[in-house]
Amino acid sequence: MLDRAFVVMMNPKNGQVLSMAGKRLVEKDGKMEVEDYALGTLTSSYELGSTVKGATVLTGFETNAITPGTHFYDAPMKFKGTKEKKSWKNFGDIDDLRALQVSSNVYMFNIALKIAGVGYVKNSSLDIKQEYFDKMRYYFRQFGLGVQTGIDLPNETAGQIGRKDNQPGFLLDYSIGQYDTYTPLQLAQYISTIANGGYRMKPQIVQEIREQTVQKDEVGKVVQSIEPVVLNRIDMKQEYINQVKEGFRKVFQEGDGTGVRAFQKAPYKPAGKTGTAQTVYGGENEIGRNAKGDRRECYNLTLAGYAPYDDPEVAFSVVVPWVENDKSGINSDIGKEVLDAYFDLKNKRLTGEAPKTDVSKEK
Repeated sequence: MLDRAFVVMMNPKNGQVLSMAGKRLVEKDGKMEVEDYALGTLTSSYELGSTVKGATVLTGFETNAITPGTHFYDAPMKFKGTKEKKSWKNFGDIDDLRALQVSSNVYMFNIALKIAGVGYVKNSSLDIKQEYFDKMRYYFRQFGLGVQTGIDLPNETAGQIGRKDNQPGFLLDYSIGQYDTYTPLQLAQYISTIANGGYRMKPQIVQEIREQTVQKDEVGKVVQSIEPVVLNRIDMKQEYINQVKEGFRKVFQEGDGTGVRAFQKAPYKPAGKTGTAQTVYGGENEIGRNAKGDRRECYNLTLAGYAPYDDPEVAFSVVVPWVENDKSGINSDIGKEVLDAYFDLKNKRLTGEAPKTDVSKEK
C-alpha cells in the first residue's frame, strides 16, 4: 500500500532548510514508477499521530490542565456509543515524562478532557463545546501545526481540519494527532520550535542572492543575504518547554522509549517523538484498495526529532503514509539513516573522512 515517503531537515536555530525529499509511486503505461515528490512536503498533508503529543502536553501546561509531574492512570476509557479508547498498552500510573516516553494515548485524552473541563465517567456521554477545539488549535498553531509555515515556495497548504461538526469525542482524537492533518514541513517546523526553546522560525531555502556573472565558473557578488525570520515565540514558559524536551530525550535514549531501538546508541544524542496514526489509504493507486474497490485501512508512520538534544543543530521530520504494518519501524529506520548521513557529512567536512556514527554496527 505504501506509495510515498517524505523527509525534511532544517536548522532549528535559523530556519535554514537543509533537505526536502519526497518520493512516490505513480502508474505510467501500466507500470509503477518512482518519481520525485519533494513538493509534497508542503503541498500534501496527513494525520501525523503521536509526534504531536509534545504540543498536547505543552497546551496542557499552559492552560493549567496539568503541571509538570501530573499523574494519570493509563487504562482503557469507554464512552457511550463508542469503542474503547486506549493506549497501545496499559501503563498504569504515569506522569507526563513517562507518557511521552512510551507514547500514552490515555494521558493525552485526560489532558483534552481537563482542557474541556470534563470529567471521565465510564459509559457516559461527552459534552465538549467548539471553543475547546479552538483553544487547542490556537496553541498547536503557535508551533506551525495547522498554519502555513511561511516557506519561500508557492502552493503551500495549511493542512485540513478533521471534520466540520467537531463531535465531542474528536477532541480526544485531536490530542493524539488523529484528527487534523499536517504537512511534513509543518512537522519539521513544530519540532524545530521545541528544539530551539520556543521560537517558530520561517523555513528558508534561499540563503543569499548574487549578481549574475559572464563566466560560468565565477561566483557573483552577494547582492542580498537572507536573514533568519522569527515568526512567533510560543506563549509557553521555558520550564514547560524544557520538560517536554526531557520527555523527548527519554523517547530516544532511555529504557522502553518508543525510539530507543533505533537511536539509543547514536553518538550524536538525539531526542524526538515517534508517531503512528490509524487511517485509510488516501492515494489514487489501486494498491490501496481491496477487491470491492474500498480504501484499505492502514497507518501513517511518522517521526520528528533533533540532535544533539542539549544543543540542537539539526531538526527533522519523517512521514511515511499508508503503511500496512504499523510495527515495521520504517519511520525510525529512515530517521536514523538521515541523521547518520548528516553527522557523517559534517565530520567529513571537518576531518576529510567520514567516521562511523552507528556504534551498534561496529564489531
